Amino acid sequence: MYRRLFTSESVTEGHPDKISDLISDAILDAILLKDPNARVAVEVTVTTGLVLVVGEITTKTYVDIKSIVRETIREVGYDRAKYGFDCDTCAVLVAIDEQSGDIARGVDDDGDGIGAGDQGMMFGFACDETDEYMPMPIYLSHKLTRQLTMVRKKNVLDYLRPDGKAQVTVEYNEDGSVKRVDTIVVSTQHNETVTQKQLQDDIKEFVIDPIIGDDLKDENTIIYINPTGRFVIGGPQGDSGHTGRKIIVDTYGGYASHGGGAFSGKDPTKVDRSAAYAARYVAKNVVAAGLAKACEVQLAYAIGVSKPVSIRVDSRGTGVISDQEIEEKILKVFDLTPGGIIRDLNLKRPIYKQTAAYGHFGRNDLDLPWEKIDKAEALKNA
Repeated sequence: MYRRLFTSESVTEGHPDKISDLISDAILDAILLKDPNARVAVEVTVTTGLVLVVGEITTKTYVDIKSIVRETIREVGYDRAKYGFDCDTCAVLVAIDEQSGDIARGVDDDGDGIGAGDQGMMFGFACDETDEYMPMPIYLSHKLTRQLTMVRKKNVLDYLRPDGKAQVTVEYNEDGSVKRVDTIVVSTQHNETVTQKQLQDDIKEFVIDPIIGDDLKDENTIIYINPTGRFVIGGPQGDSGHTGRKIIVDTYGGYASHGGGAFSGKDPTKVDRSAAYAARYVAKNVVAAGLAKACEVQLAYAIGVSKPVSIRVDSRGTGVISDQEIEEKILKVFDLTPGGIIRDLNLKRPIYKQTAAYGHFGRNDLDLPWEKIDKAEALKNA
C-alpha cells in the first residue's frame, strides 16, 4: 500500500545559521526601538572566532552593533572558549553602508503610499492540521528543538551544548489527515564525557516523549538520536553560518511554497518579510473562517509600486467556495499594500528577534500580529 509521508526539520538557536539570524534581528530591533522609520538590511556571517556584520542601514539613531553581537551570542550559550566559540573573545567586524538612494526613492511615501522595497513573490499558508494552523511535521520539529533548548538552559541535561536539530516524518491518511509519526531524528551538540547510551535515553525521556505522545508515535515509529554517534564540535566552529539560509525552517518546512526571500535583518518596508507575514495572516484567517481546510496565498510586488501586481489563492481542493470567491473576499477585507500591511500589523516595532529561531509562524507562545484570526468573521461576511 502506498504511504504518504512528509518530512520537515527545525534547528536550535545555537545552529550557526540561526545565530546569524538572531544577531541580524537583534540589531534590527535595537534600531527600531529608537527609530521606527529606519531602513535596515543586515546580514551576518559567523565562523570559528569571527562574526562579520554587513548590509545597509539608514537611521537617525546609533546602536552599538558589537555589543549587540556579543550579548546575543551570550544568550544563545556560547560563552566560553571550550565550546569552540566565545562571545567575549570572538572578533566582530562591521561593514555597514547606507541604503541605496535608488531603492529609497521607490519606497519613500510620495502621497500614494509607500512602494514595495523590492520586486518578488511571497507565500503564506495555513491548514487545520494543528491548533496553530500549521502543518504537523514542522510544528512537531519546532516543538522538539524548543524542548531541546529548554532542557539545556534549565540544566535538566547539563551536558548539552547550543547546536542541535530535529526532524519529523509524518504519515498521512488518504484523505490528507494525520495518521501517525513515522520517524523522529534528533541531533544535539554535547560535551565529550557523556556516553551515547545516556544521551539517547535522556533525549527520549526529556525531549521526545514530552512532545510526541503515544497518540502520534507507535511501536513502529523509528527514532534516531545523534545517528553519527558523536556531536562535540558544533556551532560556528563546526560549520559557518549566514543570515537567511534557513528559510524553509522559518516558514512551513517545505509543506507550502516559498518565494525565496529571507526574513531576518530586514525592516518591514522589505516585502520579503512584511508581505510574507501578511500572506500568512490572510491564509490563517481564511482557514479560521471555515472557507477552506488549507489555504496558500501568493502575493507579488514590483519595486516602488504599492499595490501587489498579483494575488493567487490555492485551497488545494478543500475550499467550501471557489478559490476565485475566496480571493474576492480577501481583496475586500485586507489592505495588501506595503503601507497597509505595516499599519494594520503594526510592524515598525522591535518584535523580530523573538521570531528568529523556532519559526516565524504558528507561534502561539508569542503575541505576533500576523497570527491573529481577527478577520475571520469579516471574511465570512464579505
